Amino acid sequence: MKRRDIREAAFYLLFEKLFSDDTADMIIETAYEADNFELTDDTVNIFRNVSSNSDEFDGIIARFSETRQLSRIPKISIAILRLALYEIIYDDKVPANVAINEAVILSKKFAFDSDVQFINGVLGEFVRNMESDK
Repeated sequence: MKRRDIREAAFYLLFEKLFSDDTADMIIETAYEADNFELTDDTVNIFRNVSSNSDEFDGIIARFSETRQLSRIPKISIAILRLALYEIIYDDKVPANVAINEAVILSKKFAFDSDVQFINGVLGEFVRNMESDK
């Protein structure tokens, strides 16, 4: 399974989690039962890691979102931003520019046009700030 496919499958799980109070395990179990897309160990690990750090990621999103409050950001965009932030911060195999590009690709596929620029802007500003802090 390609990294892009793994990322998209993790996005599906993350998006589902935003509408449910179910635990990560329950969402994973439901996804296995539904068998709508391939679930790999990598997909499950990414989903678990993003889910367990969602408060941290939401704080970053709120900080770098100049135009929208967190509660006003569409859930699709939240899921994409959380996933990209996980890759930027915690996944040494994914360079920041690749994580941003992949987030833009996901947003072009699933989000509204205005959200594509928003996602790119939030992630770009976060990375620029992160690099200036080094």
